[in-house]
Amino acid sequence: MEKIAILRMEGTNCEYESYLAFKRLDAQPEYVHLKELERKKKNLEEYDCVFIPGGFSAGDYVRGGAIFAARLKASIFKDLKKFVENGYPVVGICNGFQVLIELGMLPALYGISEQPEACLTTNDSNRFECRQTLIRHERSVCKLTKNIKVGKICSIPVAHAEGKLVFKDEEYAEEVNEKQVVFRYVDIEGKEAGYPWNPNGSYKNIAGICNNEGNVLGMMPHPERAFHKWQNGDGKEIFEGILNYIRSIC
Repeated sequence: MEKIAILRMEGTNCEYESYLAFKRLDAQPEYVHLKELERKKKNLEEYDCVFIPGGFSAGDYVRGGAIFAARLKASIFKDLKKFVENGYPVVGICNGFQVLIELGMLPALYGISEQPEACLTTNDSNRFECRQTLIRHERSVCKLTKNIKVGKICSIPVAHAEGKLVFKDEEYAEEVNEKQVVFRYVDIEGKEAGYPWNPNGSYKNIAGICNNEGNVLGMMPHPERAFHKWQNGDGKEIFEGILNYIRSIC
């Protein structure tokens, strides 16, 4: 049975929905507090996937995900880097995506970076955006979404104030845009469009990206909040894709 570490700390608040999503698919999710890893009470080697849920870790002081990432870097960064390099999946949703950006694990076009090479900054609307969005699944190197048809438009909600993805420079942004974009915000016709379809002003309507190896995924929309069809969403497929990948490597 696939063992999933739902990583949390003070301020994360989407771990329960994430736990239930994996549980409903017969995986074995487990809450893992950051302090348990810092104090060596638990080890990443015990798990098949690290899942960083959404929320407001450490109150989003400094900027979204910055403190969570700093603590990870100071304590278990080498272990997490080894976990990724061994091919195991790491997924960050919303605040978790911010954490992965801060860690340099995304975009990671040329490998994990010591410094962030992108940023998730304040929405163009300058307000918290909490509503349903449409995202199109793109052709990419991502190994965690192979079960989703390329071009499919998925309905998944967002809930963030800092979701605008920007890069260190235009050339780097275009390289990432060519092959590492997993999801883009689109309108009802499946075309890239501005606000309100793009809720934050993200570069090229990017809603989710992966690393160059395809086993690290970060996205702003919340699939755990759209697991069931009666929630008017398509989140279940994302969790299924993660588990499919784990089964293919274990």
